[in-house]
Amino acid sequence: MSKKKKEAEVEISEEEPELEEIEEIEEVEKAPVSEAPKTEEAVSEEAEPEEEIIDERIYTVPLRKAYWTGSRLRRANRSVRILREFVERHMKPEELLIQPEVNEKLWARGIERPPRRVRVRATKNADNLVRVYLAEG
Repeated sequence: MSKKKKEAEVEISEEEPELEEIEEIEEVEKAPVSEAPKTEEAVSEEAEPEEEIIDERIYTVPLRKAYWTGSRLRRANRSVRILREFVERHMKPEELLIQPEVNEKLWARGIERPPRRVRVRATKNADNLVRVYLAEG
């Protein structure tokens, strides 16, 4: 049995490619693909398709009502609802999307202590879709 095992090991080792062959294969795989350098315009088009913005407004939304209504453990939930109602009242959208960065800002200090006010930028497109972003500054 030991002779058969040795012969099997020898056969296996003969089938394995040599180190030089492996290096050649890796070099072929790592060969650079020739692409034209991307301009800033091309990068921005790939990131987000351009949509026609009809209206853009910056609001400071007061969230202090969230502190006075209901339980302490529901304040952040309530502040999201207050923000949604505020934007619906002022922009009259068919559909409203609050971006994750705004949500993270409201929830940053936990469920019990949302901010007293938040500054947001609301944009409305041709389809009457309103997106809410954090305002810079």
